[in-house]
Amino acid sequence: MVVFLGFTGVLGKLISLATPYLVWHRMLIAFIALFIFLLIKKQIQSIPKKDILPLMGIGAIVAFHWFFFFGAIKVSNISVAVICMATASLFSAFLEPLFFKRKLLKYELLFGVIVLIALSYMLYEKPENKEINYVLGYIYGIASAFLGTLFTMFNGKYINKLDAAKITMVEMFGGVVVISLYFLAIGDLSVLTTPLSQNDFIYLFLLGTICTAGIFVWMTEIMRHITPYALIMAINLEPIYSIIIGLIIFSESEKMNLSFYIGSTIILFIVFLDGYIKNKKQI
Repeated sequence: MVVFLGFTGVLGKLISLATPYLVWHRMLIAFIALFIFLLIKKQIQSIPKKDILPLMGIGAIVAFHWFFFFGAIKVSNISVAVICMATASLFSAFLEPLFFKRKLLKYELLFGVIVLIALSYMLYEKPENKEINYVLGYIYGIASAFLGTLFTMFNGKYINKLDAAKITMVEMFGGVVVISLYFLAIGDLSVLTTPLSQNDFIYLFLLGTICTAGIFVWMTEIMRHITPYALIMAINLEPIYSIIIGLIIFSESEKMNLSFYIGSTIILFIVFLDGYIKNKKQI
């Protein structure tokens, strides 16, 4: 599952569409796939009507999260985007006390400071490729991580009421609606009239079905057999897989200088250490 997640950034780079069109197609394909899945399981009508609008609102946050994630890939590269996403678990340390009324832990604050120092070091020692806007890539990547954490916090309030497939289907529909309203506001309907190239269609289909709809359903099934901690630790490996896959496929544009890999190692170590400490406290 995590290997497939690692291909998300790669597919985003392979798709030639601009970010808003890429996200619109991804969310539409994921919505259709989940709609068919729930239709087959005869669970469409079991979604409470009162939850539909709030979940569509969360879907708008998901859309912006992907805007910034794929935007980071387009202006910089996969490595920058995915290593910024690794900071999401640390954003949760600061957002969880607000959402779930718990105290901010001192070690979480320390970890947050260390991650900021690591990111600053990575930004200061920029790679030599002048065609890539690394600073903007980091800004987009960190914004994406924050929004990703935010929608996860909101989802936490629904996960005990609805299963992941239902939540995700409604959120994907909400994202499609919000992006469609954006296209209407700027008078751009080309997303409906411009045919996709064969390659873009294949990559978008894989992105929307396997790397989006399939992953959410798969994740739910996996949690029946392993602990949430084991799942989180596995998902934290995604940046490593993404960086390796990106280097294999794109080589030159994904090569970074030593400071990036030092900073990335520090960030990933902090993320794993945070998960380890939380697991020990639960035990």
